[in-house]
Amino acid sequence: MRRLPENWEPAQFQCFEVSPVAPTIGAELSDLSLRDVDDELLEELDRALLEWKVLIVRDQPIDVSAQGALALRWGPLTDDQLIPNPGTAAQTDAITFERNDTVVGLENMWHTDGTFRTHPPVCTILRAIEIPPVGGDTLFADMAAAWDNLDPDLQDRLTSLSARHDWSIGAYADKYGDDLDKLRAEVPPVVHPVARPHPRTRRLTLFVNAGFTTDLVDQNGSPVDDSDDLLNLLCRQAEVPEYHCRVRWAPNTVVIWDNQAVQHYGVNDYHPALRVMGRASVAGG
Repeated sequence: MRRLPENWEPAQFQCFEVSPVAPTIGAELSDLSLRDVDDELLEELDRALLEWKVLIVRDQPIDVSAQGALALRWGPLTDDQLIPNPGTAAQTDAITFERNDTVVGLENMWHTDGTFRTHPPVCTILRAIEIPPVGGDTLFADMAAAWDNLDPDLQDRLTSLSARHDWSIGAYADKYGDDLDKLRAEVPPVVHPVARPHPRTRRLTLFVNAGFTTDLVDQNGSPVDDSDDLLNLLCRQAEVPEYHCRVRWAPNTVVIWDNQAVQHYGVNDYHPALRVMGRASVAGG
């Protein structure tokens, strides 16, 4: 179990205090404000995100504009719709969404956001606005640690394999059920390496997930014979508790996660209570 990429030394942070919540993933940051992030603080936040993959910052009474402005320091925001609305202005604010007695949470599966896109989102900033009296936690899994702990012989085989990712096998399939054929043509499946180097650190991560990965293919693009069994084994690595950290939300808690390095699972144990969150995701590319 290692936290850092090869040949990295732990950074010394001057702008905040760091309290680890698990050995390889997740840290609570204190003594900082996310309302106005200057270049020095941004640089340290960015480094901490690469080191810890999930950053938890409590007591941040910011609004959707300030949350969007923070996300924009990492890059342009991504439209959360499956098909972005043409002609709309670039997104600058976080979006607000809620789960309640009629809108049930569908995030209770291990997944990485947007792996069905050529360039999945870089990171996501999620803020708790109103939370249920109990429940509604979010779990995160360190997929670099998951890769490190695979059998070496299996690692050797996987480095030559890729995985096909398709939005239409997940929760979107029900949401857009009446237009599946049309939308599949507009957003076709994409292929990513199973052992995917992180775009920033180059550390290998296990880049498959139960939410969007359909099958494994060889270098010629042909499905491998044992794709179903092998994919099941790989997807279940996200379930290993040793790779986890868990966030218990409180109002004004902000969590920033590296979408290239982790999977997450939104626990749906609070229905029919109300849960309102603000989200801003940074586009990949």
